[in-house]
Amino acid sequence: MSEETEPIRLTDEQRLDWLRLIRSQNVGPRTFRALINHFGGARAALEALPGLARRGGGNAAPQIYSREEAQREIEASRKLGVSLVAIGEADYPRRLQMIDDAPPLFAIRGHATALAMPQVAIVGSRNASAAGAKITQRIAHGLVEAGFAIVSGLARGIDAAAHRASLATGTVAVLAGGQDRIYPPEHADLLDAILPTGVAVTEMPLGWEPRARDFPRRNRLISGLSLGVVIVEAAKRSGSLITARLALEQGREVFAVPGSPLDPRAEGTNGLIKQGATPVTEAADIIVVLRPIMGLELPVREPDEEEMEPTQIVEPAPDERTRIVALLSPTPVSIDDLIRLSQSSPRIVRMVLLELEIAGRLERHGAGLVSLM
Repeated sequence: MSEETEPIRLTDEQRLDWLRLIRSQNVGPRTFRALINHFGGARAALEALPGLARRGGGNAAPQIYSREEAQREIEASRKLGVSLVAIGEADYPRRLQMIDDAPPLFAIRGHATALAMPQVAIVGSRNASAAGAKITQRIAHGLVEAGFAIVSGLARGIDAAAHRASLATGTVAVLAGGQDRIYPPEHADLLDAILPTGVAVTEMPLGWEPRARDFPRRNRLISGLSLGVVIVEAAKRSGSLITARLALEQGREVFAVPGSPLDPRAEGTNGLIKQGATPVTEAADIIVVLRPIMGLELPVREPDEEEMEPTQIVEPAPDERTRIVALLSPTPVSIDDLIRLSQSSPRIVRMVLLELEIAGRLERHGAGLVSLM
């Protein structure tokens, strides 16, 4: 498909329903999409949540974000200058829209035009060396001069160096918490310096204090926004390596700055190079790889089977539900295998998975894998 799809525009009521649904208990980005596909809209999906949880074996009804809570969040966001942009709307970053677990609503604050520029992520060690900070600044300056915006996570060390090097032309800070909960707190001034020309983005609600598990979740957005990810200094066990892995899963280019074999901060980056990442020492090394990609049309997400069928609410028979649940375990299994082994229709299998997920009993992994919790 080569045609441009027309941007959507949610009504105020639809935005309210979307916010209520994504903020409700046990509803993540993939589940949100599955619910919309099954029930045809957010309001119908909200009404279905208690029944889904009950049939999935939940001990209690899921906590559903109330209309009043959603209205308060939208109003508080507006006062802070934050826009809640829906996937498919004109201001939603096109490249991010292509990942499987793109946030249905994206909180954007600042100079949003930075999101329309071609973007490259630069991430690395929080405990950066002077040499690491210097090469980060040099690469960022070169990319900025070539017309790229720099994406990073507002963390200490390499992230901060990347943001500071690209303040003049616009940089993208991806937050692990809410727009009013900056981490680390001492980078509030850095964010203030970013916003006049750049932008802060997050999928988390206002007031959300970032926890350890929120940072890997944030990292998928850093890579998802970008054409490629540059890793500068990463230890053997590093959040930056998680970003590199996510970038590969999303079909992004991965670049690594080589370092001394004697420096533990280079162990991860050197390992990435051994595994096939492109070694880089200057911006030109990155630009020569990315220029051909920039000329390509973004892929259009092909509708899955549920989206192509007319909306039809189905309820699995008790024996079907039992058969599908019996095939699940704490070991991840592909949805395709569940369909094949259960001999049920894709729609029935996906409905059972929705029931289990809303009941808090199912975990979704990348690449179409699911497991019992």
